[in-house]
Amino acid sequence: MAPYIAAIDQGTTSTRFIVFDRGGKTIACAQKEHAQIYPKPGWVEHDPQEIWRRTGEVIADALAQGNIRPSDLAAVGITNQRETTVVWNKKTGEPVYNAIVWQDLRVADDVAKFSQGGGADRFRAKTGLPISTYFSSLKLRWILTNIPGIRKQAESGDLLFGTIDTFLAWHLTGGPQGGVHITDVTNASRTQLMNLSALAWDREILKEYEIPEVLLPKICASSGMLGEIRHPALAGLPLCGILGDQQAALVGQVCFQPGEAKNTYGTGCFLLMNTGERPVQSKHGLLTTVAYQMAGEPARYALEGSIAITGALVQWMRDNLRIIEASDQIEALARTVDDNGGVYFVPAFSGMYAPYWNDRARGIIVGLTRYANKGHLARAVLEATAFQTRDVVEAMEKDSGDSLQTLRVDGGMVANDLLMQFQSDILKRTVVRPATRETTALGAAYAAGLGSGFFASTSDLLSNWSADHTWAPSMDTAERRTLYNTWKKAVTRSLDWAETETT
Repeated sequence: MAPYIAAIDQGTTSTRFIVFDRGGKTIACAQKEHAQIYPKPGWVEHDPQEIWRRTGEVIADALAQGNIRPSDLAAVGITNQRETTVVWNKKTGEPVYNAIVWQDLRVADDVAKFSQGGGADRFRAKTGLPISTYFSSLKLRWILTNIPGIRKQAESGDLLFGTIDTFLAWHLTGGPQGGVHITDVTNASRTQLMNLSALAWDREILKEYEIPEVLLPKICASSGMLGEIRHPALAGLPLCGILGDQQAALVGQVCFQPGEAKNTYGTGCFLLMNTGERPVQSKHGLLTTVAYQMAGEPARYALEGSIAITGALVQWMRDNLRIIEASDQIEALARTVDDNGGVYFVPAFSGMYAPYWNDRARGIIVGLTRYANKGHLARAVLEATAFQTRDVVEAMEKDSGDSLQTLRVDGGMVANDLLMQFQSDILKRTVVRPATRETTALGAAYAAGLGSGFFASTSDLLSNWSADHTWAPSMDTAERRTLYNTWKKAVTRSLDWAETETT
């Protein structure tokens, strides 16, 4: 059998192709960024064709870097930014509009409109999700409503809808020449159009949102034979895994038992806890989602806390304020001071997600005095990520009835030792970073490996996981209480700041 497995990791800011060996070690990796498009305040878009080009480029670069032939790969998996919405012509492959990114706020008016008849939770029992700007359903509706002539084309079957996994899978397997139009259960569960129990598109919700079912992809398991790749660089290889990025990280962290949890620190922050074969409805502002479904097995579910802005706040410091030249400089700057100097940064650039779900919240910096300097601001930026994570952990413990003992962490920000120690301190929990940090791509590779027979079962994956570093809490109880209570006070100042929805 071929010695390696590979994954396309299509994220919010970049695309990567990573090749792993059987032990989960990275053999080759290539990465390229794509443009972030901001047509209006609160609007965020990507060019789907640029993402597709970058995908081809990183595949070629990684294979060349590792001197790897396609025959060296057993299968390929995909993991992707979730909720980001694409509609394209199935005859030409051309998108009818830019991809509307998960962070986009343009459908805030529709959120208010559809929440009137039964509240924001009217579909939560079916989908596990509140009505929000976050999910794909209203983004898709916006495209059908606002792009001239599109609805008629959609109803006639000329167009296809998908999240980024669907767009890439369709192109990889032939595009206009027979490409498969599929998504997996994890990505489907983020559209707000899938019934969590039935694992099928919900026709009542489709009717409510005026979305033609003919647009939608076939829902598949996360692992199995999903299609044959026809892209020249990988021609003939099986596509055997698809997972939304956060569910992929859960698999990459081998959180296969109920109660196990991971937090991924990327553009946003996403904490998932495995709840087993039953969906747990949240009463504390979390989302109920599909964790994964391996071929021939029941779906596993998770509780999720989604935070919109974490790593993106560091990028904002770099790109908008130019206080740092590179993102990895934030830690050194934060270490120039002993504490936050009373400064708190609530990064509600796109509203507040879990557990607040307040679309009208906006970013604020509070506690400024003449004493404050850029070191205090840098520290407040990092602490905002840890505070938001504690908000989610507390909600998750209330919903699940379990007390989280250890938090497994991954993503770009876990290289920041100052942040990880503060995370442990403010949580009063052990925080563990795995030896393999590319857990999102690794999870997609694991799904592909299971679907292709490269791995026999999830038991084969458990021995691959090992800890790189562990942080234990050392903060005084009174200091922890004061810091967190002040953070909560700062959050109240940001909520409902916008008097009208962003349009």
